[in-house]
Parts: sequence; C-alpha cells; structure tokens
Amino acid sequence: MLSRVALLAALAAAYWRWLREPILTYGAEPAEAAAVLPGDELLPDADGVSTRAITIDAPAAAVWPWIAQMGPAPRGGAYTYDWIENLLGLNMHSTDEVLDRFQDPQVGDTIGYGENVMRVERVEPQRVLAWLAADGNWVWTFVLTEREGRTRLISRNRFRLPTLGARVGMLPMEPGSLVMERKMLRGMKERAERLAASSS
Repeated sequence: MLSRVALLAALAAAYWRWLREPILTYGAEPAEAAAVLPGDELLPDADGVSTRAITIDAPAAAVWPWIAQMGPAPRGGAYTYDWIENLLGLNMHSTDEVLDRFQDPQVGDTIGYGENVMRVERVEPQRVLAWLAADGNWVWTFVLTEREGRTRLISRNRFRLPTLGARVGMLPMEPGSLVMERKMLRGMKERAERLAASSS
C-alpha cells in the first residue's frame, strides 16, 4: 500500500513539474499565457487557469460565427469529439454550417452545458466572447486578434476550486480537457478557413 502511495505521489510530482504547464498552455505563446485578457475580471481569484491558442489563416470575421453559435443542439456544437460530449449527456452536434439565428450573442444569454448553465457576460463582436457559469466558479473566454488577415484565437478557462477535493479532482481532468480543446480549436480553424475561402 505504501509503495502505491509513493508511486502516485511521484507521478503527481512529475506531472506538476514537467507536464502541467504545457498541457494548460497548449499552442499559446508565453506572453499570451501570462497576459491579462478580457474576461479575466469576471473571476479574478481563479485557482486554475488554462490558456490555449491557435493561428487561423482567415480573418476574424470568418472565425467569429463558429464561436457565436457554440452550444448544444439546436446550436452549433463544440467542434470537438461529439460522441464524448454526448456520453455526458450534452447533446452536442457539431455543424459545418453558419447558423444565422445564433450570430448575435447578447449579454444575459444563457447556454446549458449539462448541469452547467453559462451566461454571456461580455461580448465584443469578432473580438471577445466570455461566459460565466451560474455558480460563479468557471469563466470561459474566447479572444480573437487579427494580424494581417490571419487570426490568433485564444481560449481561456478560469476556475475557482473551493475545496481540496475539487483541486485534486481537477488534475486528471486537465489532460482530458486538452484533448477536447485541441480538437475544438482545430475544428474552428478548419471551418473558418473553409468559410474564408468560399467567401473570397
């Protein structure tokens, strides 16, 4: 029993020292990961933060529609592994089409992710969309920066983890969240670049 505990402690220490930062900052430049971003003010005392990013060969106008319409059916999905999302009962069906009726998010709009109800708290079209969980413990923000016709897309998650159990429980979820978010970012990239090409 003691050897198992020691092994788990060693694995946790190795994860914390060498793997955790790359997992939480996948694709992000060091300056992006360290930056104060729009939406951070919604949860200033976060216990956990991830900042992941991707460069998209399309203007922000071609990226924004996919963010604006995210969410469970009848919204546009999350552009990740739908089958995994739906094992959790989230009713996600990622679309390849721009859904006109979801293109104008407003502060106060709500979206249900299973038991998590997210409220839109900040909207700057083609630049920022930030959601806050109903319990106040999770903020998810997308930030777009256009550079010479290309767009840098940053996805930042901020969590409050009020108990030791919540903090320990988050550790195994971090690699899993990378798998899902990496697929999501690539899914947005593919869709945005296709939309931009069809519009040119």
